Amino acid sequence: MPTIIEVAAMAGVSTATVSRVLSSPERVAEPTRQRVLEVVQTLGYAPNVAARTLRTLRAAKILLTVPDISNPFFASVIRGAEEAARDAGYAVVVGDTRHDPQVEDQYAEMLSRREVDGLIFLGHRLPESLGALLSRQGPAAPIVNGCEYSPEIGVPSVHIDNAVASDDAVEHLIALGHRDIGIITGPPISPISRDRLGGALGAATRHGLQDRLEVRTGDYSARAAFDQAVDLLASNVTAIFCFSDEMAMGALSAISRAGLSCPGDVSVVGFDDLPFASFFQPALTTVAQPKGLIGRRAVELLVDILRGTEHPTRQVTLPHELVIRESTGPVGGGSAQPVIAASPQPG
Repeated sequence: MPTIIEVAAMAGVSTATVSRVLSSPERVAEPTRQRVLEVVQTLGYAPNVAARTLRTLRAAKILLTVPDISNPFFASVIRGAEEAARDAGYAVVVGDTRHDPQVEDQYAEMLSRREVDGLIFLGHRLPESLGALLSRQGPAAPIVNGCEYSPEIGVPSVHIDNAVASDDAVEHLIALGHRDIGIITGPPISPISRDRLGGALGAATRHGLQDRLEVRTGDYSARAAFDQAVDLLASNVTAIFCFSDEMAMGALSAISRAGLSCPGDVSVVGFDDLPFASFFQPALTTVAQPKGLIGRRAVELLVDILRGTEHPTRQVTLPHELVIRESTGPVGGGSAQPVIAASPQPG
């Protein structure tokens, strides 16, 4: 297979000139460009795509890392991101970090090596290896956060207002007469878990019920929520608010195993509105996030940065909806009538 050196020698130019003809032909004089192209055709030279990527500084790829690729919530975000990336002429490389900081750093090195043009991370940590890049480039760094929001990180982010969403969920339970409410949170290190807990506490405090909240810590998994729900049921709560639909599934299982009914004995609220939430028994009341739109907006922010049209650090807050289904009802009563309470549209 012919090399760029052979092309340069036959055309009587430098290898740099050959590279410019193939990557930026407008920068080379017409006679030289034609001569090089004729040699390329004669020899059947095919440029090394990886090497050209490094020279042109454009890989036409976006790296999107997720903390748990088995979680169906992230599948919907990825789909929205891929649609927006295709529209902008980029491919998406997906990395499953499994909540491991070392794996996060390994993926982030792809950006440092220019194997990808930008990074969207859906976890709550900025990979440590990118700290220097962010300090050096500031708002021009091609890094965007999706789902979580940590203002101290200093990168553009796309998310919902998790505190307001959680406030809405607890207000709904209080309006149904619930006073002894159990909360199953995510890991305390997670900003969205902290925000959701803050919203729940805010709603309870407005009604003088903060001392009646029973808070337990989960990890967004059904298994952890099952164990915590068993403990909450022993505390005689009449409602349980879980910070993910998957945890709500664990809570529903614990209620059933205890010989109780939902919502007759205990109401349950989830978070995310996963595709199967409406097929739970009973159908789950939950906070719906615009999952696909989160992915799409994150890509659009990143592409703006790559094209030099995005300057100040932007935080995009998308609307949520409290979707009321059959898993919540009055204390000691049946289910509430299904309605959808939409959050205020962002300004």
